[in-house]
Amino acid sequence: MQICQNPNCSNPFNPDGNRFCISCGQSSFGKLLRNRYRVLILLGEGGFSRTYAAEDADRLNAPCVIKQFFPQVQGTVQRAKAAEFFREEAFRLYELGENHTQIPRLLAYFEQGLSLYLVQEFIQGKTLLQEVKQQPFSEAQIRQLLADLLPVLEFVHSHNVIHRDIKPENIIRRDTDGKPVLIDFGGAKQVTQTSLARQATVIYTIGYAPAEQMAGFACNGSDLYALGVTCARLLTQCLPSQDSFGSINDGLYDAMNGKWLWQEYLQNKGITIGDDLGKILDKLLKNLPSERYQSAAAVFNDLMSIKTSTTETQIIETAQTTLLQLQTPPKSNLPLPPLQTFEFEVLTVDTVGTEVSRDRSCAKFFAEELSHSVNIEMVAIPGGTFMMGSPTVEGDADERPQHQVTIEPFLIGKFPVTQAQWRVVAALPKVKQTLNPHPSKFKGVNRPVENVSWHEAVEFCVRLSQKTGRKYRLPSEAEWEYACRAGTTTSFHFGETITPDLVTCSSSDTYSVDTKTRYRKETTDVGSFLVANAFGLYDMHGLVWEWCADAWHNNYHGAPADGSVWEVGGDVHRRVLRGGSWSFSAELCRSASRSWNESDGGLRVCGFRVVLSAT
Repeated sequence: MQICQNPNCSNPFNPDGNRFCISCGQSSFGKLLRNRYRVLILLGEGGFSRTYAAEDADRLNAPCVIKQFFPQVQGTVQRAKAAEFFREEAFRLYELGENHTQIPRLLAYFEQGLSLYLVQEFIQGKTLLQEVKQQPFSEAQIRQLLADLLPVLEFVHSHNVIHRDIKPENIIRRDTDGKPVLIDFGGAKQVTQTSLARQATVIYTIGYAPAEQMAGFACNGSDLYALGVTCARLLTQCLPSQDSFGSINDGLYDAMNGKWLWQEYLQNKGITIGDDLGKILDKLLKNLPSERYQSAAAVFNDLMSIKTSTTETQIIETAQTTLLQLQTPPKSNLPLPPLQTFEFEVLTVDTVGTEVSRDRSCAKFFAEELSHSVNIEMVAIPGGTFMMGSPTVEGDADERPQHQVTIEPFLIGKFPVTQAQWRVVAALPKVKQTLNPHPSKFKGVNRPVENVSWHEAVEFCVRLSQKTGRKYRLPSEAEWEYACRAGTTTSFHFGETITPDLVTCSSSDTYSVDTKTRYRKETTDVGSFLVANAFGLYDMHGLVWEWCADAWHNNYHGAPADGSVWEVGGDVHRRVLRGGSWSFSAELCRSASRSWNESDGGLRVCGFRVVLSAT
């Protein structure tokens, strides 16, 4: 599908291969925007913009949202100025999305043909407009909404940005954690002398915007007014509609007297709202900006003073923590809970992949609860000494010299981190960066998370540590190999070869049995092969590359002998990967095989498992 870039085109969608738009005859369009983004459907349009659902061909067809703008300027110089202003605003939006979990991330901005484009993160969930069409919001729901959104607005305004289009359809309740996400920052403006001086593009929605914004002079109070209108409409289920003359006629606003009638509307339906919340909404809805709240924090403080039920108090206290951005590490490293015993099967094969033995064994573990239905099982690994790396007859030079390492006891995840576990932690308060709750190409709650960077894996560990009070981290490279080998010295903990009945990896080579028909070309659920190594760990070979904490070193000369993370002298922009993956050959799935990736992403086929020190 192609989209026409003529802002006056009545139907911008065209079949692939067309040279000219079938609606307007213009020829300025291409199959992929910027040779990367595939437009799927039109989500909405208004003013000088259109919004599309799309997918990113360079990121495994990941979903995204594209906002297309049509600058209302003519001439080369004016267009250049418009593009520069657009770049400035895009940079500001990038800063917002990267630093707040309830604002979509800006993925790209560019100019193509006659249009300017923003590409943003796709948020899975329902808009509040969809919710209110089902039933009106209760007073408790409005309090929770304010408690969740006011910290977002305070954050936005503290960065000198005004959203300018707050309304129910621009607030999505995210499926993963139920949090409202403020979307459609395409009309946002940075508050600077330059932007205040140029009022050529006035963006607002009739029925939500205050008078000063419709006159071209938006301020922070304009966003607070729109939030107040949003709450009033959610309570009353009374949505704006325009008559044939373009006027709003919904019975909720008395234009002649400049007064909102939301409380009278509810009273006529036999519904009463507490005086405290009523005063807050009425102050948000004042006509003059000087009579409204001057900041989101001031609204929040009044909201905090309302006497509420225990549940609502917990909601507001959580929001207060977010507002104050109390991002502190755990105050103490909690002791481990009592360990339990679990049983598992350990299998050994010969050089042609035939099963030699299958034994029952047991190990100790505990389950760290992440939510009512999701936990991480942490397996206790005994301390010991082993030979790390490969002999000269096996592997590459970066796996040598083979050297002795002594490992202290620790605990490690029984499986790679799953997508269900990732989503729970991604919904926790941000520490340094946002986490996409749905980064994986191959979807499945029990499949391993993949397509995450090293920095994102570290963020996961820090958030998990804050939630649990225990210091989770990535394993050192030495800990990972020790845990994988589980006392073995062969190429794999299964023996000198592997089969597709034991491992998810790519096509056959020297180390695997030639059964190409079993090459799955995608990840599988963790633990699906039902066999572990002698320590009780699953999927240590294949499935997903696993991040380690260490910086990349080209060989083991000077490597620590105590199993600690090796940072000194390494390339800190590249981090160690272990274990191979579904898309790499068995050679790279060996216990001693090692690779690297750029810490900020690079080839995004990586997952990880977490570690705890035993003391």
